[in-house]
Amino acid sequence: MNQKKTPSQSATIMNELVLPNDTNTLNNLMGGRLLHWMDIVAAIAAQKHSGKIVVTASVDSVSFGKSIKLGDVVTLEARVTRSFNTSMEIHISVSAENIPSGEKFKSNEAYYTFVALDRNSHPVKVPELKPETEEEVKRYDGALRRRQLRLILAGKMKPDEATELRALFIPE
Repeated sequence: MNQKKTPSQSATIMNELVLPNDTNTLNNLMGGRLLHWMDIVAAIAAQKHSGKIVVTASVDSVSFGKSIKLGDVVTLEARVTRSFNTSMEIHISVSAENIPSGEKFKSNEAYYTFVALDRNSHPVKVPELKPETEEEVKRYDGALRRRQLRLILAGKMKPDEATELRALFIPE
C-alpha cells in the first residue's frame, strides 16, 4: 500500500536568486537576507504542519559555511523535526548553485522553533509528528535535547531538570 506522506513529513522548498540588492560589498549574500529567507521557509513548513498561524520563538546556532555569491540560486529546504505541545522545531538546510558553472554546494543549516497561535494570538496545540525514515527518527530524537538546551539558555528550565541532556553526560 502506497501511503501519501503528510505535509509535515514533506520538505518545504523555496528557491531564491541572489540579486545585487541581496549582497554586501564583497558581492556575497548578506547574512541577514539569508536569515530572512530561512525564517520564511521555516514558517511555511510550520504552518503546513499545524494548519495555524505561527510565530518564530527561537533560532538556534546558524552557521555560515561557504559564501553564496551574486547570481547564485539558493535552495532552502525546511522540515518539521518534532512537535511538542504548542511548538514545532524546524530544520532548515541551505544549498546554492551557480548555474553557469554547474557548481552546487551546501552553505548553511539551522533549527528554528515556531509556536502555533489561534485568532486571539494564544498558543494552541499542534499535531503530533510521526517520523518514518531513519533520518527523520534521528532528528526527532535529537529535538528533545535541543529543546532542553534552548529552555536552559532562555532561563525557562533548570539544568537538573533536563533529563535528556543529563543522560548524555551523566550515566544513570
